Amino acid sequence: MHDKSSAFGGASFRLLRNVCLEKVAVSTLLCYITSASCAAMQDETEFELQCDRLTHPVHWSVSRDTNGNWSWWPSWRPTSMSLLKTAEAKILACLHNDVWARFVTLPDHNRIWTLTVTNKTARRASEQASKTPLVMVHGFGGGVGLWIRNLDALSRARPVHAFDLLGFGRSSRPPFSTDAELAEDQSVTSIEQWRQTVGLERMILLGHSLGGYLATSYAIRYPDRVSHLILVDPWGFPERPQPQANENAGQSLEVRRPAPPRWVKAIASVFSLFNPLAVIRAAGPWGPGLVTRFRPDFKRKFEDLFDDNTMTEYLYHCNAQTPSGEVGFRAMSESLGWAKRPMMHRVHLLPPSLPVTMLYGSRSWVDHSSGHRVAQIRGQSPTLVMVIRNASHHVYADEYEEFNNVVQKLCDTVD
Repeated sequence: MHDKSSAFGGASFRLLRNVCLEKVAVSTLLCYITSASCAAMQDETEFELQCDRLTHPVHWSVSRDTNGNWSWWPSWRPTSMSLLKTAEAKILACLHNDVWARFVTLPDHNRIWTLTVTNKTARRASEQASKTPLVMVHGFGGGVGLWIRNLDALSRARPVHAFDLLGFGRSSRPPFSTDAELAEDQSVTSIEQWRQTVGLERMILLGHSLGGYLATSYAIRYPDRVSHLILVDPWGFPERPQPQANENAGQSLEVRRPAPPRWVKAIASVFSLFNPLAVIRAAGPWGPGLVTRFRPDFKRKFEDLFDDNTMTEYLYHCNAQTPSGEVGFRAMSESLGWAKRPMMHRVHLLPPSLPVTMLYGSRSWVDHSSGHRVAQIRGQSPTLVMVIRNASHHVYADEYEEFNNVVQKLCDTVD
């Protein structure tokens, strides 16, 4: 732990703290942009922690980290793994089927937080156990709690496994490579190690957003383990559009979009240095309110289950922890969220016999034309593209009844 008084002196630190309390947003940005140590810091996560320690008031919390060790560490963010556990427990209390929640320890000692949901009313447990299990992989910034509308329905006929991706939710948060290929490999390898440890021979693999990207990468590398690949509004498939040069000099009447002002470029370049959700952590005690304000849709999606901020608080605690998988995502993506290694360049590597279904929301920011492009690339291989009306990017929550019905029917085609 750094000794603040040795760096600034007691009076100086108290003065700085008071200034930061008055204008937290401004002080945080100034810390990021003008700190003399910025040039020396190669890792944004370390820089973020240094800013917290130097410029913000201290709140002490006691909790266990993702490796099971007790930690007593000052944090200006009102979060901890224990608070995330409490928020998640409130969500999972809505489930009616049997839930086995535990950490699955991988060979490298990382731990993956896992739910296994089975139908308590099934006449013969052995019959359900013989069915190919469904494995659900959440998207960027998510966790197992977001599947609350789906787990009961989809576990009626077969076991359902859902886990927090490495570096997200309650799973371990190890350092991630800043290289796109290595970061992707780290995530995919952890999924395979998880499968081996849980003891699944084959699975129906469903991934949402970033989870769809990683699920596709997994199916390419371990095709014998996937019976059906279901991609829900998958991120990272199309390549980033490139500006096209005017081939005909005579067509100079084309209207050109003006270049952004210098200040816009400057701000964009500054924020490109940080992880995508750094602002939530930088906001400190204002972080939960920030999530509630900017993602009110998550409260609406689950308002019949919770009449408070349960879901936005869960999202906050999932993403206010030390960034890890977020660092990996940043490595895999480039400006404006395009994938550095677009999956469209690799879908031809999927085994021709593997059924692939791509589900999109009609109101999503993800363009479902990518799905039709995948079907075109795969030719005669079984590829189905479906668009669910009135659904946004979070198809599984917006139109959950139709989503559950479609996924159940897809699973029934396997066994």
